[in-house]
Amino acid sequence: MRPRAPRFEKKTSAAARRAACLVFLWPALGAAEANEPAAAPAPADAAAGGLQRVVVKSQALGDGDADVARASASATGLNLSLRDTPQSISVTTRTTMDDFRLDSVNDLLGLATGIVVEKVETDRTYYTARGFDIVNFQLDGVGTPFVYGLVDGDLDTAVYERVEVIRGAAGLVANTGNPSATINFVRKRPTAGFQAAAGLSLGSWNGRRLDADVAGPLNEAGSVRGRLVLAYEDKDSYLDRYHLEKGVAHGIVEADLDADTLLTVGHTAQANRPRGNNWGALPLWFSDGSPTHYDTSINTAPRWTYWNADLGQSFVELRHQFANGWELQGGLMHKSTSSQGRLFYVYGEPDAATGAGTMAWPSLYDLDNRQNIVDLRLAGPFTLGGRTHELVFGASVSRSSLHDVSNHGEGIGTVLPDLANWDGDYPMPAFNGGGGGSRFVDKQRSLYAATRLRPLDGVQVLLGANATWIASSGESYGASRAKQENKLTPYIGTVVDLTSTLAAYGSYTTIFFPQSEVGADLNRLESADGMNAEVGLKAEWLDKRLTGTLALFRARQDNLATYARYDDEHGVSIYQGVDTLSQGVELELAGALTPTWQINAGYTQLEVETADGQAARSFTPRRLLRLTTTWQALPALKLGAGVAWQSAIHRDDVTVAGLPVRTAQGAYALVDLMARYDFDKHWSATLNIDNATDQKHFTSLYWSQSFYGAPRSVTLGLHWTY
Repeated sequence: MRPRAPRFEKKTSAAARRAACLVFLWPALGAAEANEPAAAPAPADAAAGGLQRVVVKSQALGDGDADVARASASATGLNLSLRDTPQSISVTTRTTMDDFRLDSVNDLLGLATGIVVEKVETDRTYYTARGFDIVNFQLDGVGTPFVYGLVDGDLDTAVYERVEVIRGAAGLVANTGNPSATINFVRKRPTAGFQAAAGLSLGSWNGRRLDADVAGPLNEAGSVRGRLVLAYEDKDSYLDRYHLEKGVAHGIVEADLDADTLLTVGHTAQANRPRGNNWGALPLWFSDGSPTHYDTSINTAPRWTYWNADLGQSFVELRHQFANGWELQGGLMHKSTSSQGRLFYVYGEPDAATGAGTMAWPSLYDLDNRQNIVDLRLAGPFTLGGRTHELVFGASVSRSSLHDVSNHGEGIGTVLPDLANWDGDYPMPAFNGGGGGSRFVDKQRSLYAATRLRPLDGVQVLLGANATWIASSGESYGASRAKQENKLTPYIGTVVDLTSTLAAYGSYTTIFFPQSEVGADLNRLESADGMNAEVGLKAEWLDKRLTGTLALFRARQDNLATYARYDDEHGVSIYQGVDTLSQGVELELAGALTPTWQINAGYTQLEVETADGQAARSFTPRRLLRLTTTWQALPALKLGAGVAWQSAIHRDDVTVAGLPVRTAQGAYALVDLMARYDFDKHWSATLNIDNATDQKHFTSLYWSQSFYGAPRSVTLGLHWTY
């Protein structure tokens, strides 16, 4: 099998009336799967008194308040409380990131409810939820088109105040629906008063990290405010020869142009400099079909390999609040990703007795990706039938260009010694062979509207629709990417208050997702489409400091791109469209159980099948448990634990000598521990122990190669705040 190219490869009592409303909705959602409904009316949205800014409470646990996010606009464009959002939604706050040293997006999402981090290589990652790839990402609620599936580089979390995960399809504002999840990264913003913080941490494998964060007013009147965030990390690895150096800078300035108008300008930059990074990973079976077994530290990369990546985001936002409670928000964002690498892929099946038999595939790679996004939305309240409702209109335009080139190195097919005893000694070849590349442009335009109606006390109905036009041109590794598509996707949801603390909800949306993979005819597959439905219960207790969710979900994706084979003649991976069904249940509990005990716990159980009832995507765990909990044991001492457990997974889509081969990873749990001690109001120290039980495990079975995750590690950090 050749290497995967290094590209980026949805008169009755009031109580009785509310119950009747919910009973009516769910059968309608189920019937909609068989009979796609006409587009829902495309009106409106806003919040009474205007679209309010999202507020996150983040006080000391000892003060009796929970570190709980109160609201989010990520799912519908409407600023809704988490209880009033008719989908499952989870929030990881800055406090949790700091407590558990979640310095990378991979670490953060690895502890998020329902998310599986498929780390296929040291520096490339897929994310999945409910059995499907996550391809919808937002920055401050603005969708960033992303159809390549693969995330490049070790993304840092230093610049984010919180990260929201909306499970299920959120095509209303993400423009294309996918029944996995939408991830919204909320950046740190300036503060009205001066604040500053700094941190130094030292850890296993010569790990060193520096953080700095300063914010506050820039003029005497406080009408201009700024924030600067810096982070630098340098570390070796448990993997032989792997080393990572990265730097992050985030600067943002906001100015009150007048009492009702806010202008914000910002830029975020990250530079990754990994060395000894793998491209592909370890073979999973010997030539006789038996499973391989290597030490956790084994790496397939020589010393001369690297994969530099520079990531940038520049943005301008303007918000204006009208006197009637309506708000206009416009934004312009430019994103850039450039990477260059000397790469080394190992392929083949080693001999079970000698370990020899794998072969080399060196390559020189260069990529440049640019995205421009314009987003405009208008939101506010309106009155109808004596009740106040909300309405939002939005439009977005984006253009993404990608150019990459891969040049083969001399010596492809050179036989390597036993990887178990290999020291990475391989001469760097000349890179003078053609390997192909891509040059294409994706354009996207979207219009959407949504409304929250309140027909009865305690009943909310959300209606919306998104119209998206997509045009692509160019080619990728010999395959044409030319395509034009458009789709109208409706959205309907309802929330019914059963009691003052308990609400029932339901939502339904259709799915439209353009795909970049090619079929046997070397043309792009048609878009995946289908439906996503969810019903459940949401509860709030202890003055809304503790929330709970029970969700039942069902999603169908028709024509979902599924890897079939590698085409040696044309040098591309061939995919086939497969109709896939996912359904299951999720439970989540988040917030403060007591003034000193904080918890975020989520459990997911699902089935993923093809149209004929066969199990699909067996590399996806069918059961997941995610937990973080902290306890303020003493006024100055906080203790905590994090657990990421998943059920067994496997792959059995390979044959050797005509016999099927199964690669399996048994169920396992990763346990993280933390302790923080506050010396005074300015200084504190935090001790983190990751994978405390030293569990050996594969990072993923998403591909037919993998490597082992990190063993036990220890980090000690010293923090100062002003």
